[in-house]
Amino acid sequence: MTEQGSLQAGNNLDPWYSHYAERAGGLRASEVRALFAVASRPEVVSLAGGMPFVAALPQDLVIGAMDRVMREQGAVALQYGSGQGVPELREQILEVMALEGIKANADDVVVTTGSQHALELVSKLFLDPGDVVLSEGPSYVTAMVIFKSYQAEVQHVPMDEHGLIPEALREHITRVRAAGKTIKFLYTIPSFHNPAGVTLSWERRVEILQIAKENDILVLEDNPYGLLYFDRAAPDAIRSLDEEGVVYLGTFSKTLAPGFRVGWALAPHAIREKLVLANEAAVLSPSSFSQLVISEYLKSADWKGQINTFRGVYHERKNAMISSLEEYLPELSWTNPNGGFYVWVTLPERLDSKAMLPRAVKELVAYTPGTAFFADGDGHQNMRLSFCYPTPENIRVGIRRLATVIRGELDLLDTFAGTGSLNAVRDNRRFSAPPPNIS
Repeated sequence: MTEQGSLQAGNNLDPWYSHYAERAGGLRASEVRALFAVASRPEVVSLAGGMPFVAALPQDLVIGAMDRVMREQGAVALQYGSGQGVPELREQILEVMALEGIKANADDVVVTTGSQHALELVSKLFLDPGDVVLSEGPSYVTAMVIFKSYQAEVQHVPMDEHGLIPEALREHITRVRAAGKTIKFLYTIPSFHNPAGVTLSWERRVEILQIAKENDILVLEDNPYGLLYFDRAAPDAIRSLDEEGVVYLGTFSKTLAPGFRVGWALAPHAIREKLVLANEAAVLSPSSFSQLVISEYLKSADWKGQINTFRGVYHERKNAMISSLEEYLPELSWTNPNGGFYVWVTLPERLDSKAMLPRAVKELVAYTPGTAFFADGDGHQNMRLSFCYPTPENIRVGIRRLATVIRGELDLLDTFAGTGSLNAVRDNRRFSAPPPNIS
């Protein structure tokens, strides 16, 4: 072995390190996923993960659907299926999407293994190394992991309390193209955004779609939370405005249960054909059993009433979080969502949410640092708090513990103010202002 080869072997414990494809370098552990092991400890109040409160789903509804499927369609349920998905379920998905103003044909629906799988398939079809994906800043953490795994560059477009800012989108398009780069699509979560909790206004949905059409940019609309509103429904989906320029992603993970791993993509006809081929290449076919159980559930249960139940559960928990923040941390600012799972908190400029996390875990509370939601390392002044899973009582306990952590961190900074001992080891980027107009 040469000296260079010896050094390479000594520097990496993986003997196959040099054999990986270049795109494997884009795979990174999600900060959210990394938190699950810690946050799952029973003594820790987790305000980190976006886990649905599946205990609110009556077990007999699901057990009954499973039983009927196995008794009446067992041989089909346990067999390979279509790469596009069960036809009856695709028809039922049209009923779900109609609640958000979407009119479509079941032939243009492709069932996937969760909507994240659909996101991965779209990325596989469209992204070449060096391509640009535009997305809100902040944005869904695992979407960015997927885009980077295909060696794409994520550029964040600022948001405010009404969602993505159209003028900022125009500016980013101009800047990216002036640099000679190719924009493949705009990725957006317009309703009850993850992580910011804000909702894109109807007027902006219309304008942003028009900007995308003018610039020949595909819109990838990810909508896991749209039906989980509180006081009022979100505006109709962007896909309700246009059939050819939007790929719409949906899922049953938030309105039923994530364990079934069933989502879908609604795409223009030509894209749909390629999505089916990509689906078959990846998984051969999505689970027939899961699809048939969900189809039976939609056919036999009051699924709209169950969504109303989830809305009530999450609304109560959101109120518990907001009232606890007002009581224990009134000096901070945060979003107040009208649906979904998340509150986006802005810390004092001196604090670093990522650096503060170990102290929080020691105090038995977990959150997700804002850095997880930016491709460029921004977000140190922010954190995402999830209210979907903990009880209202535990949310209150968690916020009280978080207040102890934040005040302790501020006291520590005050103690050493002017000595330079703390600031010297911190990158100034961590104290940069939050994204424009997001508080």
